[in-house]
Amino acid sequence: MDEFFFDKLPCTSQSTPNPRHETVQVNVSCPQIDPNVGLGTDQDSPYERFSNRTIDESQEHQISSRIDDIGKKVQDLVGNINESRTMDLKIMDNFRDKVSEKVGEICGQMKEHMYSLYDETSCAMQATIHELTTVLESCRQLTTELQAVSQALTELNKGLAAEQ
Repeated sequence: MDEFFFDKLPCTSQSTPNPRHETVQVNVSCPQIDPNVGLGTDQDSPYERFSNRTIDESQEHQISSRIDDIGKKVQDLVGNINESRTMDLKIMDNFRDKVSEKVGEICGQMKEHMYSLYDETSCAMQATIHELTTVLESCRQLTTELQAVSQALTELNKGLAAEQ
């Protein structure tokens, strides 16, 4: 009957998933039933104590079978938990991939929009620079003409002053 009890093995159940461990192992620990100790209440009569001490093979088989059933149910539950955790990890990985893809997509759209704004502002700046260049050229021409007129007036003034 010792083969059905795992009280010498440590419990390795894990309630919080660890990223490095995707599976959980649970060892079922059941106290060993001593046939010399009664199974009833603490206040058994001597007759009950004697009758409880004698466990026949049928009862032992039933107990062993129940322990096996409980162990199988526990292992099934642990298996279901492990499958659920594996599925959770797949969902999170899929979500991360989709978010990364969407962020990359949005960054690409923002980059394209930024470049189109650069193009628009570059065109506007070129037009302004062209207009400024035209105005500065006009100013240079006017300055040259003004100097020529000023010099002509200075010569005329000298000529008038000399005649007087």
